[in-house]
Amino acid sequence: MTRRLTPPERYAFGASLATLQAPNGDPCVRVTAGDLWMAARTPDGPGTLHLSREGDELVATAYGPGAACLEDRADAIAGIRDDVSDFPPLAKTHPLVHQLARTFAGLRMPATGLVFHRVLRAILEQKVTGVEAFRAYRKICRKFGEPAPGPMDLLLPPDPAAMAASPYWVFHPLGVEQRRTQALLRAAREAARIERCADSAEATRRLTALPGIGPWTAAEVVRVAYGDPDAVSVGDYHVPNTVAWGLAGEPRGTDERMLELLEPFRGHRGRVCDLLAHGGIGAPRFGPRMPIRSFARF
Repeated sequence: MTRRLTPPERYAFGASLATLQAPNGDPCVRVTAGDLWMAARTPDGPGTLHLSREGDELVATAYGPGAACLEDRADAIAGIRDDVSDFPPLAKTHPLVHQLARTFAGLRMPATGLVFHRVLRAILEQKVTGVEAFRAYRKICRKFGEPAPGPMDLLLPPDPAAMAASPYWVFHPLGVEQRRTQALLRAAREAARIERCADSAEATRRLTALPGIGPWTAAEVVRVAYGDPDAVSVGDYHVPNTVAWGLAGEPRGTDERMLELLEPFRGHRGRVCDLLAHGGIGAPRFGPRMPIRSFARF
């Protein structure tokens, strides 16, 4: 199945879709400057979506039983449904945000509509370094994934039912300690209900009702699954400092100060955080880095 899409002017394909791919070799997603390959478990069954640039258009091709579902959502996954029309007036209220909004005018936020796959990544990224989180993610995908339909060598995201039926000790050799494993298993058991959420607000309520999932994890999920431009990762290790430094020149910030500085951009607060990250804005670093560990060896 093939569908042709017209992206917005100056659309930044690779930069917009990079967030869909876990760093250092995602078994389920591959993004380049002009191609996206994404395996997914849809309500209609497994499928693979290929987005490619052809001149001023995007060509969406899907494979497998879930092809129609992925075709129908291809424009949202590409970020074309992301509405930025009311953002420029807000951006003009701060010189740095205004500059970043103009520099990265082609950025769009994807909305995959696929919640559990993002929940898996977000829980694994709780309170650990990126190296640890993505290593565990790759191992879990390889253990619970299955070959995806289509010509690309991809794995389907882990089946939540298979994960929910697994005991904790299965995850320990994969590098996940008991606290995050328990959160994963709870989310896996509730995956069907989570996937049916109508919008970002409902998904946030359902997710944060589960023990082990707080505002940070929920924001990381809904910003990608629903393309929520206002989702702010409260509780992040770096983001409050980045916002305080970028918007107020303060080297350190709290969650409260971050939200205060972002308030003028309500409706697009998560977008502002993304622009600061794309612009390479980072607060001065003090003290040692977090150690990289391996729970599989504990």
